[in-house]
Amino acid sequence: MIRYALICDSAHEFESWFASSASFEDQTKRGFVTCPVCNSAKIGRAIMAPNVARTDLGPKATGPVAETPAPAAATSAPAPVALMSEKEQAFREMVTALHRHVSENAEHVGKRFADEALKIHHGEAEERAIYGEATPDDARMLHEEGVDFLPLPRLPGSGN
Repeated sequence: MIRYALICDSAHEFESWFASSASFEDQTKRGFVTCPVCNSAKIGRAIMAPNVARTDLGPKATGPVAETPAPAAATSAPAPVALMSEKEQAFREMVTALHRHVSENAEHVGKRFADEALKIHHGEAEERAIYGEATPDDARMLHEEGVDFLPLPRLPGSGN
């Protein structure tokens, strides 16, 4: 994960985390990164100092650290951090709603998806809505047979 200091075209500064620099570039191009203050999608990286661990200072102290009182200015609420843009949040909600709709209105056939879809397509099984799992080879075969099907996007948070 990479934390970037970001700035919008209105000079609002904020931070956000990304899986990689390529992920940041992709999400920025697609308009998924927006300013939490003005919602501008014109975002760039701000200058920031790298966080590099020093090895020349020896091991860190393991005892309790004395707390120092925070300066008065630092006691106000922290600035909002854009972890997910409103567009990404809306997209995640739509994917979740799609999964809920499919699970409530179709039969889960698991790993038998390709076989069941083929049987339905050839009239060997009753026509009904089904969902399940298919390998890339299964998907190729179904496509070649002319079976209509759609892959479902993964649920937000699954596989992370």
